[in-house]
Amino acid sequence: MNYDYHFGNQYYNYYGKTGIQSKEYEILAPEQSQAEQPGMEYLMSPKPVFDNPDYRGSGKLKDKVAIITGGDSGLGRAAAIAFVKEGAKVVIPYYNEHKDANDTKSYIEALGGECLLLAGDISTKSFCQEIVQKTIEKFCKIDILVNNAGVQYQQDCLENICDEQFDHTMKVNVYGMFYLTREVLPHLKSGASIINLTSVTAFFGEPQLIDYVTTKGAIVGFTRALARNLALKNIRVNAIAPGFFWTPLQPACWVKEKIPSLGADSAMARGAMPYELAPTFVYLASEDSSYVTGQVMHVNGGQVMG
Repeated sequence: MNYDYHFGNQYYNYYGKTGIQSKEYEILAPEQSQAEQPGMEYLMSPKPVFDNPDYRGSGKLKDKVAIITGGDSGLGRAAAIAFVKEGAKVVIPYYNEHKDANDTKSYIEALGGECLLLAGDISTKSFCQEIVQKTIEKFCKIDILVNNAGVQYQQDCLENICDEQFDHTMKVNVYGMFYLTREVLPHLKSGASIINLTSVTAFFGEPQLIDYVTTKGAIVGFTRALARNLALKNIRVNAIAPGFFWTPLQPACWVKEKIPSLGADSAMARGAMPYELAPTFVYLASEDSSYVTGQVMHVNGGQVMG
């Protein structure tokens, strides 16, 4: 892949894998990488924009309690900020991104919100049990669960995916969602909402993320089956399939040369900042979506349509 780029508000030429195309796209970030998953937001350049200052809450989630896994950074942080603006209290389980988590907590408290941080490994049953136990101890209830935490690793072919990587990707992305949802369910009442994060890659089959795509396909199936299972209890279960958003997962996954072109193959020819997904989280968490369940909300700039 070849590309020419400059920074600022200019646009750039992109040459696709299937032949030379004339496609101009906006670069969100220059080449960069991080050594460990799921990545640290404070190390990114430019920093992701997680809050839209023009977004004004209207009490859609007043007094609700939301658990948002991976809410320390990226899309989870954007969801947490929007939920707080709408009146919710948030619980943020995260792995080891302590600075990001504390920065998020400080931001939430500056907004007048409440935030409980819990560090641990989402792929273990014991941590999922701890999350629920401490949430109930602190806030006495759970109204919203956002299964956002995940990992992804770039590999050129299936043969390069070792057993350890496959197991880890499955356990974080699928087992963690399963364990935590199972622990949360006894505490959910009529009107509760579960939001799972799948990916646009599950719908076009990203060839360098085979194990990750496998987990994201599983999340779609889990969402649809659980939605039918819980529908008569008036507990809604939906999923969001984001396209390319500038989050720590990107520099922690891709080779640095790929970063400037991420998002270029969408119809809008750009990637997005996390704040652009925040209203979708609010919609699915609130009564605005009272007749919506078992759905996958596609927010991808037109990368996949239909």
